[in-house]
Amino acid sequence: MQETLSAADRAKKAAGEKVAAMVEPGMRLGLGTGSTAAWAIRALGRRVREEGLRVVGVPTSYAAEQLARAEGIPLVTLADVEALDLAFDGADEVSPELNLIKGRGAAHTREKVVASLARRFVVLVDESKLVDRLGTRWPVPIEVLPMAAEPVLRQLRRMGAEPVLRMGKCKDGPVVTDQGFWVIDARFPGGIDDPHALAVTLSTMPGVLDHGLFLGLATDVLVGQADGQVRHIRRP
Repeated sequence: MQETLSAADRAKKAAGEKVAAMVEPGMRLGLGTGSTAAWAIRALGRRVREEGLRVVGVPTSYAAEQLARAEGIPLVTLADVEALDLAFDGADEVSPELNLIKGRGAAHTREKVVASLARRFVVLVDESKLVDRLGTRWPVPIEVLPMAAEPVLRQLRRMGAEPVLRMGKCKDGPVVTDQGFWVIDARFPGGIDDPHALAVTLSTMPGVLDHGLFLGLATDVLVGQADGQVRHIRRP
């Protein structure tokens, strides 16, 4: 199987298997969404089946839930646990301060809730996701109430952003999140000057449920490489 994987997939696989190896018996886990987190869920499932590892997981999306069930990982909800020992997820961008942009999978609201409850939040990426400044490669996803989409789009344009409503690829109309909301992708030309100020502004817009700026949440970043090595960056 190794020979059939692209360099990017080998890097994602390496990061996913690394975080799965960090899991200890009895842990309560946050299970991320996306292609890199999927490698971690598969590797964790193998440990559950082959080692009898006893853990429970809280999935961040329907897709993560379905994969975890297929892998035999016991699931619970946030009503069942007060805190999580470890959560893992991918990211679209990672800054030197370990701040993130997330949300290409439109699951960032649930992902942020789960990450905020984890004592340790481990981010899984390849080298392409490391940036000097947030917003230089990817837009900020903003989950918005459908009726508020146009007012939010107008406000973002007044802020100098270039926002677009994310459209579905296999359906007519906008992408719909697990919460029944829409997603606006806001690109900030030249990058984001002050991520913390922007996060406050976005969070206080009427009609916005949440956004893809994850600030001060990541404790570890695992940077997978195509040769199977993983670089571990820790928050000071």
